[in-house]
Amino acid sequence: MIHDELQDIMRRVFNNPDLAISDDMNADDVENWDSLTHINLVIEVEKHFETKFKNAEIARLQCIGDFKALIRKKRPELG
Repeated sequence: MIHDELQDIMRRVFNNPDLAISDDMNADDVENWDSLTHINLVIEVEKHFETKFKNAEIARLQCIGDFKALIRKKRPELG
């Protein structure tokens, strides 16, 4: 569930309908993933999952798997 929803968000943010994410994927693996799109991604994820991330939490994100784990931590009912 989180995986598919995050993938849909990333497809919109990066304007790439064919983007397929994996847990080990990071900014180097996605075309146009720069600091601005990173901020847009975080904002869209916060809106979608109805949560807020602290700056320190965002700074620790190294890959998609970390992002999914953070979402699960904030919204454990999503599994």
